[in-house]
Amino acid sequence: MQPLIYSVNGKTPQIHGTAFIAPGVVICGDVKIAADVSIWFGCVLRGDVNEISIGRGSNVQEASILHVDSPESGGCALTIGEMALVGHKCMLHGTTIENGGFMGMCSTALDHSVIQSGAMLAAGSFLTGGKVVPGGEIWAGSPAKKFRDMTPEMATGNHHGVTHYIENARTHGAALAGA
Repeated sequence: MQPLIYSVNGKTPQIHGTAFIAPGVVICGDVKIAADVSIWFGCVLRGDVNEISIGRGSNVQEASILHVDSPESGGCALTIGEMALVGHKCMLHGTTIENGGFMGMCSTALDHSVIQSGAMLAAGSFLTGGKVVPGGEIWAGSPAKKFRDMTPEMATGNHHGVTHYIENARTHGAALAGA
C-alpha cells in the first residue's frame, strides 16, 4: 500500500525528496513537507482549503490528522516548524507548532492555537482555539492549562526524540525500498 498523494483545488503537495511518507498516508492539496520530515502510517494531511507546512526534521506520528479551514471561514494555515514532534494519534486543526515544539500523543490543538518553541502539550490534552503554550512550559488537561515548567532533561529528551525519528525514517525508507 503506497501513500495516497494528490492535487485538489489546483494545489499539489510539495514533498522534499528526503522526507519519509509511510504507506497508508493520505496527503492532498496545499501541503509543503521539508527535508528529513517523517509522516507515519495512517496519517491524513488535508490541505484542501488552506496551507499545511511542516519544517525540516519534524515528525508526525501514526494516525494523526492535520486539517485547516479556509480564511473566508475564519480558518488559518497549519504550521509545524523545524525539529518538532507530533505524537501518535494527534488532531491538529489550523494550529502552529513552532521549532522544537512537542505535541503529546492523543492530544488536540485547535485553530489559532500555538505551541511555542521548547513548549509541550502533554499527552491527551485539549488546547482550545487561540491559546498559546509558552516556551519552556508543559500544558496538560482538557482544556489544557499550565501544568509545570519543562526541565533541561525534558528538552534534551525531545531533541533525542527528533533525532531518533529522522534516523528511524531512513531505516523504514530503506526497508520499504528493498521490499
